[in-house]
Amino acid sequence: MTDTHNLMWLDPHVHMTSRTTDDYARMRQAGIVAVIEPAFWLGQPRTEAGAFKDYFSSLVGWERFRASQFGIRHYCTIGLNSKEANNEALAEQVMELLPLFVCKEGVVGVGEIGYDDQTAAEDKYYRLQLELAKEVGMPVQIHTPHRDKKAGTIRSMDVSLEHGIAPDMVIVDHNNEETVKDVLDRGFWAAFTIYPNTKMSNERMVEVVKTYGSDRIMVNSAADWGISDPLSVPKTASLMLERGISLEDVRKVCYQNALDAFGKSGQIHESDWISETSDVDQRLKFSGNSVLRGGQTPVTGGGATPASGDSSASNIVR
Repeated sequence: MTDTHNLMWLDPHVHMTSRTTDDYARMRQAGIVAVIEPAFWLGQPRTEAGAFKDYFSSLVGWERFRASQFGIRHYCTIGLNSKEANNEALAEQVMELLPLFVCKEGVVGVGEIGYDDQTAAEDKYYRLQLELAKEVGMPVQIHTPHRDKKAGTIRSMDVSLEHGIAPDMVIVDHNNEETVKDVLDRGFWAAFTIYPNTKMSNERMVEVVKTYGSDRIMVNSAADWGISDPLSVPKTASLMLERGISLEDVRKVCYQNALDAFGKSGQIHESDWISETSDVDQRLKFSGNSVLRGGQTPVTGGGATPASGDSSASNIVR
């Protein structure tokens, strides 16, 4: 594949809570300068609202700090995922938490929300979160269902329009060849998750861009607790360049479009990582904790990308 190490990439959907510090180091080496981590289902149902509170706090706190220690800027979206919306007693409590987090520093949208089994409960809490996003003027990140995807995708868009949310404020994720035309024709952002064996492969993604161009299309890795690859974005960019897609189009799909879409939050700017005063400093700690272990030498200064430099826990709701 073509060498892309001198280029910058943004992964707009990656669950770094599920990844190790080694992944952060490899991602930065591959040119990823910023990531967006959507709140999602952790693989096992949460049983108390406090579990959500701690999880949201980690997204705006520890995870943001941990990424900075490897030269990557971390942002997130906050929301009640569709799968857990079906526990209505708990969902009601989570809805009370969301306003405490959606306007925190580094939060760039409400998400990932939408449908899983397309139940009445999922519809109810999807609509409530669309109203929250509209109230605070934040982009919406939609999780499209794995089953009956096309119908669920169209329904997701229909409902968001019904609630008066402009298509350019909505990122529709987990697209495939069956859904992309509908999403683009309606003016929404179309995001694609590149997985090793499911969803979209980078080979298929190349063909999507060749067919539909680069406008309002973005690539992500998801990279959750399942079999996934946190380097999917740079690997797909490399293959696109190798297959004759222009550098301008590749940059849009793997960097600029995500920046433009989530930039509508006012919380993410290219200047966040293009700065001479934002070197990595692994001497910093977060709530007394370091990414280093005994005997390891901290990296300081000269970081190829900026770190946040914020070792406080000010983003955590106590």
